[in-house]
Amino acid sequence: MGFFDFHHHKKNTSKGIYNLEYGETPAGFPYSIGIHPQDIQCESIECQFDWLKSNITENCFAIGECGLDGLISTEQKIQEQVFKRHIEISNEFKKPLIIHCVRKFYEVISFRKIANQPMIIHGFNKKQSIADDLLKNKFYLSFGKPVLYNLSLQNVLKTTPLDKIFLETDNEDFNIEELYVKVSKLKGISLEKLNEQILENLETIQHG
Repeated sequence: MGFFDFHHHKKNTSKGIYNLEYGETPAGFPYSIGIHPQDIQCESIECQFDWLKSNITENCFAIGECGLDGLISTEQKIQEQVFKRHIEISNEFKKPLIIHCVRKFYEVISFRKIANQPMIIHGFNKKQSIADDLLKNKFYLSFGKPVLYNLSLQNVLKTTPLDKIFLETDNEDFNIEELYVKVSKLKGISLEKLNEQILENLETIQHG
């Protein structure tokens, strides 16, 4: 059984969504494309968006990762302008958005009203109240390696509806199957059922 890796940085993994790095050329497998907050270059932002839009091919599954990061030096106002443009591109090309968010969840939620496409928070590892607010606003949550050992996050995952979940390795070096096995146990369902549900969720965010 193959396990879909919702957000990864490994070029040799075809069953998943590869996070295209800025300046890269797409290869022949599913990828997402965006300008990470820490990669924003204010003096050449138009070139960055030209690269983004010109590389949205049929293998492009999603726009991102993009979003807001409270720990970097780039001004929040600039981050928000760049994030808004990603949302507009997502609307234009009818692609879901993969979101990077650090300490700016309520700001990200405030942008939900202008997005026509599904929004997925990747690498979610926060507390229950933030998960509840995101789910209430129709976000999906993608979970990674911390689920294997973080008891608090395991409890969050238990209460997250199956039809709102994705699983990912991000840039961690471990086998995605470990995560599927853990989550199937936490959810009390078979590995097959979990795998089937994730693929169904993918279909939903891609085609509505």
